Amino acid sequence: MNLTDQLKLYVGAYFGVQSMDEYELKVYVLKEIKEYIDGFIHENNIENSKEIIENVKNNVSLKVKLQDSLILLNQINGSMELILLIKKKIKELS
Repeated sequence: MNLTDQLKLYVGAYFGVQSMDEYELKVYVLKEIKEYIDGFIHENNIENSKEIIENVKNNVSLKVKLQDSLILLNQINGSMELILLIKKKIKELS
């Protein structure tokens, strides 16, 4: 996976978690993911990050964003409650 694809996954995960209104603590998870994304962009000196973020925000389906969320939450040891809610929402979208 190249750096652009990784960034797309992280950004998709951010927007996937952002869509989880039923999870009351999502603000804290979003903050952690945003810091993760900012650190990734800074470490890898990705110049077109704003374009990538806008592209993911506008062109990637909610289902893919939620799937990205599951991948990232697994990497950062995210809340099991949130993971289960996301899995439930993915099933509802299928």
